[in-house]
Amino acid sequence: LPAGPREEVLREGTEAYKIFIETLLELTDDIEGADIVHPENTLRHDGDDPYMVVAADKGTATFSDTANAISEGRGFWLGDAFASGGSAGYDHKGMGITARGAWEAVKRHFREMDVDIQVVPFTVAGVGDMSGDVFGNGMLRSEAIRLVAAFDHRDIFIDPDPDPAVSFAERKRLFDLPRSSWQDYGPGLISKGGGVFPRTAKSISLSAEAQAAIGLDKATATPQEVMSAILKAPVDLLWFGGIGTYLRASTETDDQAGDRANDAIRVTAAGIRAKVVGEGANLGVTQRARIEAARRGIRINTDAIDNSAGVNTSDLEVNIKIALATPVKDGRLTIEDRNAFLAEMTGEVAGLVLRNNYMQTLALSLAERRGLEDLSFERRLMQTLEGRGLLDRAVEFLPDEKALAERAQNGQALTRPELAVLLAYAKISLYDDLLVTSVPDDPYLGRELFRYFPEPMQRRFPDAIEGHRLRREIIATMLANSLINRGGPSLLARVADKTGADVAAIAAAFAAARDAYGLGELCNAIDALDAKIPGGVQLGLYTEVQNLLLSRIVWFLRNVDFNEGLQAVVTRFRDGIGEVRGNLGIALGKEAEDDRLARTASLEDAGVPRELAQAVASLPALYAAPDIVLVAERTSRPLAESAATLFAVDAYFGLEGVIGSASAISVPDYYERLAFDRALDLIANAQRGIAIEAAAQGAGVAAVRAWAEARPEADRVKRMVQDICSSGLTVAKLSVLSSLLSDLVKS
Repeated sequence: LPAGPREEVLREGTEAYKIFIETLLELTDDIEGADIVHPENTLRHDGDDPYMVVAADKGTATFSDTANAISEGRGFWLGDAFASGGSAGYDHKGMGITARGAWEAVKRHFREMDVDIQVVPFTVAGVGDMSGDVFGNGMLRSEAIRLVAAFDHRDIFIDPDPDPAVSFAERKRLFDLPRSSWQDYGPGLISKGGGVFPRTAKSISLSAEAQAAIGLDKATATPQEVMSAILKAPVDLLWFGGIGTYLRASTETDDQAGDRANDAIRVTAAGIRAKVVGEGANLGVTQRARIEAARRGIRINTDAIDNSAGVNTSDLEVNIKIALATPVKDGRLTIEDRNAFLAEMTGEVAGLVLRNNYMQTLALSLAERRGLEDLSFERRLMQTLEGRGLLDRAVEFLPDEKALAERAQNGQALTRPELAVLLAYAKISLYDDLLVTSVPDDPYLGRELFRYFPEPMQRRFPDAIEGHRLRREIIATMLANSLINRGGPSLLARVADKTGADVAAIAAAFAAARDAYGLGELCNAIDALDAKIPGGVQLGLYTEVQNLLLSRIVWFLRNVDFNEGLQAVVTRFRDGIGEVRGNLGIALGKEAEDDRLARTASLEDAGVPRELAQAVASLPALYAAPDIVLVAERTSRPLAESAATLFAVDAYFGLEGVIGSASAISVPDYYERLAFDRALDLIANAQRGIAIEAAAQGAGVAAVRAWAEARPEADRVKRMVQDICSSGLTVAKLSVLSSLLSDLVKS
């Protein structure tokens, strides 16, 4: 709801509820046994009185149109944006958007196993049929699919050795029929030993080929036994597109799964043999089962991650319609023109939605890759959310303090499904926190508003976007997504505890670090390598970028006054960092430059294009770039000279080796991690301070030597640094080293 007096909010909220209830009452006869109108989204104003944006299930237009007609008839401000998915909205099944979003998750799982499922044939078992939105659209996402078995509420389908091209064409034919079932599948197109069997049969005779395909060593079995076997089939992908809960944890009962209709066929996560699980449908797997599967090495997210694209599309539709109400009212668009414009943007809307699926699953992969390194910060996040009354770990099946301690001791990090829950909570809480600050009103951060909408809208109706009634909410949403997707679920807990900064300052520092370094463009270049380089190498590139981002957010919070304006800060440091980047080959010492060249060559050997390999290989050296900008400003020396001097300080004390060795230290304890990060910050501060003092003697190596000769204690500290590094670096030793260098600057 737009911000306003409480009375207005309550009045509009009540009006929305009346419309919703009235719609349900009017549709009572129609909805019995059919798709039920349900709320997709709930937005709250000060925690009170939510209003609902209604979406008809499966994108069915009939109910949405009825609800919108009531909304418009009553003069409700949302108009026909009240219910998404209507005849003037986006048809989810027609777009295949829910399945396409889930497929982004599936592709990532396989890509990180170095398998391109758009090209390489792979086996699939699933729940659903080709008439269903999610199952049907999902099984048309790749022509390399080999669907060996599936079942729905009517039939069981088994095709032991399908030809990818032939089976794809037949699935497409079934999908295009007005209504279809597995019984419509051409019998002559099913491979030897396969067939379609009714679930009502007393028993099913299984050929040797069918037995091998589903992993059931029985010539005759009941339909229930066959369906259970399909869930446990030795396939690459288990794809859920139908209604029902089919997997529970070994520690759960069928009653706890909460789906009596499928008690007879449900299996435990410990029994499944698929490599990847794709949850195109809701509630196909219990959360405990997901965790159990993930701990056994099966790649799985949660249904909230995998099938979020449908809800996301509804969000976009509603907000686009709210924006376009402006040109409709002032006569620039007729309602017919608006509807045509909506249809023209279908591709762009889908692209924006799928980008969210891409980014969320990448965030999970990076968090999973960090593993134990981030466990202490994730623990801190849970504690913070609990303290605010926003999280109940038991309800979300997240480990308590004792379980977390045991995991840390046993070297076990959070699983991907657990990280998915934390990712959601981190975004929700950050959104709420940003909304009550001035962040959505900042001119620079306000640019996030335009990034939310399709590019054709940005071109044609920028004023309608700028004047959006929910502009602050959209900006807060975009920023929360960007911060958590790029920095990980524990970003806020990590940075706030290190710096004491509030969310407004952290958002500003995030934007400064991201844009001053051009990290968005760098990540786009890494995105372009999907399925072109090994998955582990690609994640390594992203991790390098994320490490820099997390470190420099803290740097900006500690060293920059944002009162000069975020735009000015970004411009000042972007230009300086760009100049430093361009002069690295000259400014770096020989050892550091040799290391950069070796890293570049190694990445090129792994298939990374030369320009990107150079950019990523340069990131370790560019950590110091903002410090170089400050050195130049405080000494009135050119940036190139300041860079040479600061890197000469590195070379004199051997700090390149220190930082390299520090990156290999495992620091699972929360407070040790804070001490570790603080020590690195102090070393960087000392490095900058020495460079500033040395600049009085000139530039580069000569200036640092002259500075050292004037301070006898510098040589002693240099020897101690070498001794500390040669005896194996620890957090304690790193802290001592940082103190020695800091004292040297003070003296």
